[in-house]
Amino acid sequence: MVITGGRTLRGRVRAAGAKNAALPAIFASLLTSEPVVLLRVPRLRDVQTALELVQALGKEVYWQGEELELREGAPPPPVAPEAPVRRMRASFLVLGPLLARRGQARVPHPGGCAIGPRPVDLHLKGLAALGADIQARQGWVEARATGLVGRTVYLDFPSVGATEQLLLAGALARGETVILNPAREPEVVGLGRLLSAMGAEVTWGEDRVVIRGRKELAGTRWQVIPDRIEAGTYLLAGAITGGRVRVEGVVPRHLAALLVKFEQAGLEVQQGEDWVEVAACGRARGVHLETGPYPGFPTDLQPPMVSLLAVAEGESSVTERVFASRFGHVGELLRMGARMRLQGATLLINGVEELTPARVRAPDIRAGAALVLAALAARGTSKLEGTDHLARGYQGLPQKLQALGAEVELCRMDSC
Repeated sequence: MVITGGRTLRGRVRAAGAKNAALPAIFASLLTSEPVVLLRVPRLRDVQTALELVQALGKEVYWQGEELELREGAPPPPVAPEAPVRRMRASFLVLGPLLARRGQARVPHPGGCAIGPRPVDLHLKGLAALGADIQARQGWVEARATGLVGRTVYLDFPSVGATEQLLLAGALARGETVILNPAREPEVVGLGRLLSAMGAEVTWGEDRVVIRGRKELAGTRWQVIPDRIEAGTYLLAGAITGGRVRVEGVVPRHLAALLVKFEQAGLEVQQGEDWVEVAACGRARGVHLETGPYPGFPTDLQPPMVSLLAVAEGESSVTERVFASRFGHVGELLRMGARMRLQGATLLINGVEELTPARVRAPDIRAGAALVLAALAARGTSKLEGTDHLARGYQGLPQKLQALGAEVELCRMDSC
């Protein structure tokens, strides 16, 4: 991606459906033999990986525009294909549905972005509590159960993946499954609502979520929630270029932690029922933040937020509490003239007036977004390698940035 920075971004952009909500919704279709129709599904590489996986597990896929229909051509086999699971961590979520429907499952250990250790032990402990016999052999997880039975499960950490895994498995378990200390991210709550629409009963309490399982689930028609991470990225693009950007089709409360930090940084924030607008009046001010489970500051917005703070006035600090190695963008930002240093899990930032253009490489999805923002702020031409990561998480990124006034183009590596 070739980006000529120094342009002020202005205008409106519509948020796509949330990748992190679409993926578990696709895997939820494995719980029923009836059709499941999903609306506002983003066309992303990770979504294509999920569809490759469920097709191998017996689903027929019909995708037109933003509408995706999943029909069952054959009952799912108990073994998940290796390639898509190794390629994308979220694919591991097929374990619960396969186990719940078939009484057995064999799934490889997952892959995905290299942003630190993300063990699946909470997934496995939770399924074991529901009656599954779990064995790990040579990079594969094998699970068996004559019938999952609802139990109370406590999560040591409010893991998004483990909560989703237990929601999926509990939807076909006998009796009540109670998850204490669950994740409450909007995408997780959205999965619970989808399962309720399919016939399970999912209710949220102050410190728990309760799933009343059913012997069988029905098909349904369901709309994926807006992508709060994509929305936040475009708001940050406007802020880092000194512009004014409105993102439409969003749920403003899902962005509350980011908007608070915007206001602390001296940015102008306006919002309506389904839109948020952010404007920069001069340089942003430095702020201090820590990432955390929702409703805390989202770890997926930490890298692009760091790019804004790299050119903010004064000092900032960013402490990463979710993924230990989520600072892959820092070395590349230093090449662009940023002044920052890591101290344990905290990044200390001294803002500079301007970044300088450079040739940089994206190590993962969100670090790639951070480098795009940095290039937009740097006067001159930057070249970003590793754009395949961006295709996993951002639908039509170059086109949306161009619509806001950015000078961005994609090219082949040998012609850049």
